[in-house]
Amino acid sequence: MRIPLSIVVALTFLLAAGVSLVAASFAVTAVEENSEIAVRRTLDEQGHAWAEVQADGLRVIVSGTAKDEATRFNALSVIGGEVDPSRVIDQMKITPTADLAAPRFSAEILRNDSGVSIIGLIPSSVDRDAIIRALRDLDKAHKVTDLLEMADYPKPSGWDDAMSYAMAALRVLPRSKVSVSAGRVAVIAISDSRAQKEKLEQELTKMAPPSLRIGLDIAAPRPVITPFTLRFILDETGPHFDACSAQDDTAKKRILNAAHAAGLEGNAECTVGMGVPSPNWARASELSIQALSELKMGSVTISDADITLIAAQGTDPALFDRVIGELETALPDVFALHPVLPEPETKDSIGPPEFTATRSPEGLVQLRGRLGDENLRRMVDSYAKAAFGSSSVYTATRLTPDLPSEWPVRVLAGLEVLSFLKNGALTVTPDKVSLRGVSEQKDAKSEIARHLSEKLGEAQNYALSITYQAPPEPLDKDIAPEECEARIADIQSRAKIAFEPGSATIATESLKTVDLIAEVLKVCGPIRMEIQGHTDSQGRATMNQQLSQSRAQSVLNELRARRILTSSYGAVGYGETQPIGDNDTEEGREENRRITFRYIRPADLEETETTLDAIAEQPEGAVDGAPATPASQDTKPAEDNAPETAGEDQ
Repeated sequence: MRIPLSIVVALTFLLAAGVSLVAASFAVTAVEENSEIAVRRTLDEQGHAWAEVQADGLRVIVSGTAKDEATRFNALSVIGGEVDPSRVIDQMKITPTADLAAPRFSAEILRNDSGVSIIGLIPSSVDRDAIIRALRDLDKAHKVTDLLEMADYPKPSGWDDAMSYAMAALRVLPRSKVSVSAGRVAVIAISDSRAQKEKLEQELTKMAPPSLRIGLDIAAPRPVITPFTLRFILDETGPHFDACSAQDDTAKKRILNAAHAAGLEGNAECTVGMGVPSPNWARASELSIQALSELKMGSVTISDADITLIAAQGTDPALFDRVIGELETALPDVFALHPVLPEPETKDSIGPPEFTATRSPEGLVQLRGRLGDENLRRMVDSYAKAAFGSSSVYTATRLTPDLPSEWPVRVLAGLEVLSFLKNGALTVTPDKVSLRGVSEQKDAKSEIARHLSEKLGEAQNYALSITYQAPPEPLDKDIAPEECEARIADIQSRAKIAFEPGSATIATESLKTVDLIAEVLKVCGPIRMEIQGHTDSQGRATMNQQLSQSRAQSVLNELRARRILTSSYGAVGYGETQPIGDNDTEEGREENRRITFRYIRPADLEETETTLDAIAEQPEGAVDGAPATPASQDTKPAEDNAPETAGEDQ
């Protein structure tokens, strides 16, 4: 049978196609295997064993989970070095990241004469407009600079208390920087005087809630001293200062060292202030004190650039001339020296003219002695009545002609400084103004010395004997917080606050102790106080902490029932974490079961950074350096027979 040619041709083409298909299949398989092997080997060598590779024809499918986007990108780059990137099918995934932690919220508020500005990051749930309105109320004459950013995270615990306290602080601090974070506020401010600094510190401490950590750094400017005065005396009682001024701590140290070298013993006050007449003040003071030391007795007074050195009566004239000559040569420019060597007394000399004024502790003033004319007598009488009160002055002076020309100035200056004293006596003679008495101002002696140096002028001699007497405390004055804390500790040292076994009920016999503590707290004022509860280690730590918290709260409730203002008090349970005795003995466990009262002091900012970053690093939950409130967790391993509740002897 003969096969037609057309069929033979068709069969030939079919056979060729089949052979081609088989060859192509083998070729594709070889390409797949080679690509897959090459990619796998390279990924393993580059540390990407986590990646899975599968070849599908000319395509290379890569799967697996990379730890981050950078690792995934690096794997793709490695694969691209082996095969054409267009052939790569990327099915890799990235490990899901954990939920992002909330940022540390903080704000910094600056207030000065130019207005108020605020910068920082705050939660979006905070009423930003309310903050800006409150800041605008502080200074309505200037615009508030708002540089706040907001983040959509929950508001941290303690944020509201911190911001409320910051606003309250800014109301009383016109020049300040307040840094706010959750549970903590740091205040840096400038006051007008040392007295205002102390008042502000007390006020800011009292207004802070007990749960808030606060740091206060309030600076008081150096006082302006006019005139700049130093007065050093060597007499029968020994060396001493009537007044001492210095422009800085270095000058103060130099002056005091010179005084100690001249025989001064113990500590001496030297006021650091502004107004120094020359940068060489310390050098002039040193030289003057050394010169007086060589003369053995006398006084030296420096008022601005005028130096008056008065030797004691009977000083050797040759010694006086030598010392004065050396001092004049060594003194820095600007300073002018006025030396005085008193004339020796003669046997036939009669007493010098004298004016006296005395002020009694009751405030009565008597004026006696000599005045030059009727006009001066009326002037002195009027001045005294204006200074001490019309009904308190009794005048019994007599007129004497030929008094020294500077007599009126000396009398009036003396009366003015007499008003600095609670009681005392003034004596004016031609060669000296003497004042002695008692003052309730600590720096009265220095102030009087400056005043007399300014009023009497150069080469004038005066003597001061001023005793400081603290003014009586007001009857309604609150006692100091430290004293309050000490009194309560003393009460508890005699009779502690005890509780019914295993409960937060105060024992009946301990209610008298609570009464005594309440009486103390009534005169303590609104101080920040933490009532701390402590237990022994019997039972589970969790239950002990809860029991100590309940007991501290019970004491706080009892104080409220006794009408004690407790808005600035807090109750914190510390459980068994702060033992003071040995928990292995009954005596030690009894010591550990206690209630303590702790005055919460402001933190010291001298060693604390107050930038936003530094505040963000502060741990949350601490109170003025005290440990955070203990968490209600079991902090010690449970023993096989540990009870589930606090022991009956707690």
